[in-house]
Amino acid sequence: MQPSPAEIARTLAAGHLPAVAHIACRPGPVPVRHVTDAQGRVLLLVPSEGTLATALRPQDGNDDTALVLDIRDVPPMAASPSLGRVWVSGWAARLTGEDARAAALDYADTDACGDLLDIGESQTLYRMDVAEVRYERHENLVEIDPDDYAEATPDPLRAVEFDLIADLADHHVEEMSDYVKRQLGAAARPGDEPRVVRMDRYGFLVRMGKRSARLAFPRPVTDRHDLAHLLHPILCRRCTPDSSAADHTAA
Repeated sequence: MQPSPAEIARTLAAGHLPAVAHIACRPGPVPVRHVTDAQGRVLLLVPSEGTLATALRPQDGNDDTALVLDIRDVPPMAASPSLGRVWVSGWAARLTGEDARAAALDYADTDACGDLLDIGESQTLYRMDVAEVRYERHENLVEIDPDDYAEATPDPLRAVEFDLIADLADHHVEEMSDYVKRQLGAAARPGDEPRVVRMDRYGFLVRMGKRSARLAFPRPVTDRHDLAHLLHPILCRRCTPDSSAADHTAA
């Protein structure tokens, strides 16, 4: 099993990656700090004075501003393939009072930055209601239903993916290599040196020269601790007779 386009879009838009905003009737693009809340709505953290705040000011007769958030994946390793790019379109409105305070708590769930303490003074929060989501990978563009996007959840491993892959490369190369070769069986070739290059809640991708193979977990993992429990039979084979923690698909 692999992440759906809606899940990848939510993961890319979650707030762990840099984004730029294309704002209606304004020059751009403009770098912007953002996260998404539990419903997938975009929260923008904006200096109260400056170019971005001016650009987000609604035109006369409106109380919100149309914009497109453009977010590209940043692979965790040089050898890691990119997940692609997502565009999230909608209308952003400035938040004040209780709405701003509630949104600040939602923002802190992803990025507990000190600037949240200055909401209402030097910093302002905007919330963008999502109207359209487009996901692109390998020049293939997919239109994602906004309801599917809202119902999907960001991958719980994305924020720590680099740390997880680096740990495997630093401490568990031999165990992972043996495991991948066992899973590939006859498809494994002499001299193969599998390396994990991407990881998500459903499994991981390994590279062997110009070839790659995706190995799936028996169930989606919920967090880093759940992943450690699932990988324990692979990394500590002497601790348990059962090391069959994943299936595989090769490419």
